[in-house]
Amino acid sequence: MRLFNLSPLNQRRFARFKANRRGWWSLHVFMLLFVLSLGAELIANDKPLLVKYQGELYVPVFKRYAETEFGGEFPISADYRSPYIRQLIEEQGNGWMLWPPIPYYYSSINYDLQVPAPAPPSRDNWLGTDDQARDVLARVIYGFRISVLFALTLTILSSIIGVVAGAIQGFYGGRIDLFGQRFIEIWSGLPVLYLLIILASFVQPNFWWLLGIMLLFSWMALVDVVRAEFLRGRNLEYVRAARALGAGNRTIMFRHILPNAMVATLTFFPFILTGGVITLTSLDFLGFGLPPGSPSLGELIAQGKSNLQAPWLGITAFVVLSVMLSLLVFIGEALRDAFDPRK
Repeated sequence: MRLFNLSPLNQRRFARFKANRRGWWSLHVFMLLFVLSLGAELIANDKPLLVKYQGELYVPVFKRYAETEFGGEFPISADYRSPYIRQLIEEQGNGWMLWPPIPYYYSSINYDLQVPAPAPPSRDNWLGTDDQARDVLARVIYGFRISVLFALTLTILSSIIGVVAGAIQGFYGGRIDLFGQRFIEIWSGLPVLYLLIILASFVQPNFWWLLGIMLLFSWMALVDVVRAEFLRGRNLEYVRAARALGAGNRTIMFRHILPNAMVATLTFFPFILTGGVITLTSLDFLGFGLPPGSPSLGELIAQGKSNLQAPWLGITAFVVLSVMLSLLVFIGEALRDAFDPRK
């Protein structure tokens, strides 16, 4: 039985990727961390996963409940960490609360610290707190998710635009290719960081705003690779045969040449993803990234720089970024070996 209905060529590529043990296990570890981060609300939250009150079950992690539903006095959102709400549920309501492993949201403040913030690691805060008494581990989990989702979205969108632009330039050539290359040379020379700093002075940055700005410049990473493949492939025999049979330009570009060009571009995906993570982290570190208070690895690095007396902040950010980027690089190396035509 063929593996996942793959062609013999793709089966050999998959076997070469799997033979690279470092890249193979890096893919497993990265996917495990990413899947866990997608369920961050079930791992780190200041709301219980499940509440039993007077014989009925409630799921505060998914639904907002008012304080009055548990016998309180005010129709506001229940604060489950409050001793008053705990007493209402556990004593008067004869119930219980099932908490996630980390009972803190990324914005939750620990008001019960015995030392001034930032507090060192303890049984309550496994990686300590930052200078605003927020749990570091909770912010790392949510920051990891935002970083990967941002970089993944940026990689997919920029790859689509870059592949289409490179395909058009390489297939048609001539003036289209000439003007396209001159435009890319001018566009790539613009100072991206300075533009972001200028725009951040009168626009409040957010996830989608940063994504749009970065997309304006990141799509050029794959243009040269795709363009070279199309320049080479447009004169091959199978393309001439398809043209002789009456196939249109669009069919030849995206059905015949593009699959061969994608072999070279796939190996760049993990490295583009790495670049997206680094870019977002750098902007957050400089203060031109996500809005203040957002979970961010760059903001954690900035806190470590500002609080040298709390080394756990800088060490945590360094370890998380090092592991994340190393895994992506190892996956990229395995993909490069798998799609290497010399093998």
